Amino acid sequence: QVQLVESGGGLAQPGGSLRLSCAASGSIFSIYAMGWYRQAPGKQRELVAAIRSGGHTNYADSLKGRFIISRDNAKNTVYLQMNNLKPEDTAVYYCNADIGTNYGTTRYDYWGQGTQVTVSS
Repeated sequence: QVQLVESGGGLAQPGGSLRLSCAASGSIFSIYAMGWYRQAPGKQRELVAAIRSGGHTNYADSLKGRFIISRDNAKNTVYLQMNNLKPEDTAVYYCNADIGTNYGTTRYDYWGQGTQVTVSS
């Protein structure tokens, strides 16, 4: 079994910052990629940012320059530093990870439970 546990969400003022963390645990053989998605009320879930095991990153175009994704491979943890937050960043943020188990014979997309980020004055 693999679990993703997120932390760091909450309330921030416009222009403020928050840092999300997501730690993967369980019978992990390899983590190929980790990332963050978000879903605002009434909208579809969308990619925020992702990072591969080698460090290659990709971001939603609208978030480049404000959000930074990073990863600690030794801790199986991914971070999302969110700066200059705007009210439209309000959403539930979900951690996602592409993980191999069973000595790499099985590969699956795992999701965290989601953490609420609210940007409001």
